[in-house]
Amino acid sequence: MTLQRRTFWFLRHGETDWNAAQLSQGSVDIPLNAVGLEQARAAATRLVGLGIGAIRCSPLVRARVTAEIAAEALGLPVEIDPDLREAAYGVNEGQPMTDWFSRWIDGSETPAQAEPFADLRARAITAVNRATEPAAPQPVLLVAHGGLFRALRAAMDLPIDVRTPNALPIRCAPDQSGWVLTPH
Repeated sequence: MTLQRRTFWFLRHGETDWNAAQLSQGSVDIPLNAVGLEQARAAATRLVGLGIGAIRCSPLVRARVTAEIAAEALGLPVEIDPDLREAAYGVNEGQPMTDWFSRWIDGSETPAQAEPFADLRARAITAVNRATEPAAPQPVLLVAHGGLFRALRAAMDLPIDVRTPNALPIRCAPDQSGWVLTPH
């Protein structure tokens, strides 16, 4: 599968208690903590005036609440896209982020009951391509998760094992040499 070369904005959800404790969340529906709510409000302020035409987000509460805060600032509705949900990490959900995560990303190990990284990548590409169709309002803001953004980085031929900061808007734009990610 190929990621269409269309500009979009990406926003990882604000911080949760599990983020602060460096525990893997995956498909566990953990809410934002007080820091995460403040991060989401600060991100929403930075998004004003950027011409964002639509917002799509993961159904998980940490991303949905982050998207709703941005939507209020931008005066836009939020569309839930189940394909933007975080990967299931199986038996490693709620466990410390250790070496298993790098092995999962490179495809050498998939934890029991976890979604393979290749499947996450295909799902993420499908979601972004659908959100950036020419007939859809553009540019779109996608509010989702760190693991999903790693899958998108893989699709963009960028380094994959890079931690995405919580609630930092990132403009993802193709250019003649590939993709340029610009934090805002």
